[in-house]
Amino acid sequence: MSRIGKKPVELPSGVTAVVTGQTIEVKGPKGALSFKATDDVDLKVEGNIVTVLPRGSSKRAKQQWGMSRTCVSNCVTGVTTGFKKELEINGVGYRAQMQGNVLKLSLGLSHDVDFEVPQGVTVTAPKQTEVIVEGIDSQLVGQVAANIRAWRKPEPYKGKGIKYKDEYIFRKEGKKK
Repeated sequence: MSRIGKKPVELPSGVTAVVTGQTIEVKGPKGALSFKATDDVDLKVEGNIVTVLPRGSSKRAKQQWGMSRTCVSNCVTGVTTGFKKELEINGVGYRAQMQGNVLKLSLGLSHDVDFEVPQGVTVTAPKQTEVIVEGIDSQLVGQVAANIRAWRKPEPYKGKGIKYKDEYIFRKEGKKK
């Protein structure tokens, strides 16, 4: 039994959900999201509660049950409050700035990195050493933040690079004579 899958997803006021076949479409104040579930689960909307139930007792149905419920919950959270990832840039001369729809990163490379921001995500750089990625789609926000971080991952000796705001960098001691 899935402990996560058993919990129903409550729809806050101002949010509507419509199930057509295996697709659920959630509309709210920030926009609309849809999720297509596999054939191993059933989606039901009753009033302001969405329930996800497995079809049968196969291993795959049990696996998809909790995952599908979490995806529906992410859709509801996205259209109400949205998702946000904060990145910090550490290093001498490392900086970021927005120019239109392009994030310009100076990361100690021989050239500046121009990161094109995809549709559905808002990227802001309030300070030169801070980047904020916001949007309604959890997967897209996380992927964009990971793509930005991939340009210069934090290294363990000096801690230089791009890291998540709440990330802990395990520091190593340098060589001793």
